[in-house]
Amino acid sequence: MKRIIHPAALLPLLFAGIVSLAHAADTINASGATFPAVIYQKWFEIYKAKTSVQVNYQPVGSGAGIKALTEGTVDFAASDVPMTDAQLGGVKIKPLHFPTVLGAVVMTYNIPGFTGELNLSGDTIAGIYMGAITKWNDAKIKADNPKANLPAKDNDIVVVRRSDSSGTSFIFTDYLSKASADWKSKVGAAASVQWPVGLGGNGNAGVAGLVKQTPGAIGYVELIYAVQQKMGFANVKNTAGKFIKPSFEGVTAAAAAMKEMPEDFRVSITNGPGDATYPISSFTWMLIPSQIANGAKKKAITDFLNWMLTDGQKEAQGLSYAPLPAAVVAKEKKQIALIK
Repeated sequence: MKRIIHPAALLPLLFAGIVSLAHAADTINASGATFPAVIYQKWFEIYKAKTSVQVNYQPVGSGAGIKALTEGTVDFAASDVPMTDAQLGGVKIKPLHFPTVLGAVVMTYNIPGFTGELNLSGDTIAGIYMGAITKWNDAKIKADNPKANLPAKDNDIVVVRRSDSSGTSFIFTDYLSKASADWKSKVGAAASVQWPVGLGGNGNAGVAGLVKQTPGAIGYVELIYAVQQKMGFANVKNTAGKFIKPSFEGVTAAAAAMKEMPEDFRVSITNGPGDATYPISSFTWMLIPSQIANGAKKKAITDFLNWMLTDGQKEAQGLSYAPLPAAVVAKEKKQIALIK
């Protein structure tokens, strides 16, 4: 005898399907860069309140984020360094690069007894990180700071750098490779390099913490981490020969000096031209798969990208980041349509 299923009996199954779909849309998993983590957490908090979409973001470093994306354990990743052709070739579904904000990598320091502002040129920073400059009263630091009250005694410099594969390290070493021929030939630019000297800290927060607790230390972190910890940070010499304070204005000037944004958004703006340009500036990117099989997640992610490129940009300056140039926003909005 043929069994007839009453339509009412299908309702629980239909409801379960709807709940499953909603759950898939409500939870997005991502990981990567610590450089933009402060604004990302703010964005995800605001967006959840608006839409109920929960983005679980783990700030584990750009290298770890790219690894997770490659292994398919996250819905998207974040990085301060564009993926290489080789890395893109290793991902099953090619990701698209979406710039989110711009930020400054700053040289933060802990010099006992020092007051005032510290100036550092690219050659001096390279010398410190190569172990050639080891004292805060070194002649090259004095040359950058002829009127500063630098320590009179031979106070040791304690170099602090990242221990993990880091987009912030890439920005920093990319800058040094342009500012110092010696650094370029002996160390180079990468998310992870063979550091000549230094103590390793995990993430921007780890580096900031080590510098704050270590007398004589110097380290590189994204600006917001130094601001939050109330730490001093140096003015850095740009290509026009001016010592520029890390700021919204200096990062914005670096973006404005960019000649043209490539179609794939993979670009470096460190050590750019311009009197007002802060030289250790960079975009940071979300790496979004070009194909998202789960329709609910695809809608949640693309809706978030549209929000991030409009309302989300208003949160940038208050958190020591710079919003995207209007032309870049317009170009990214077109790229969203490429997500299938």
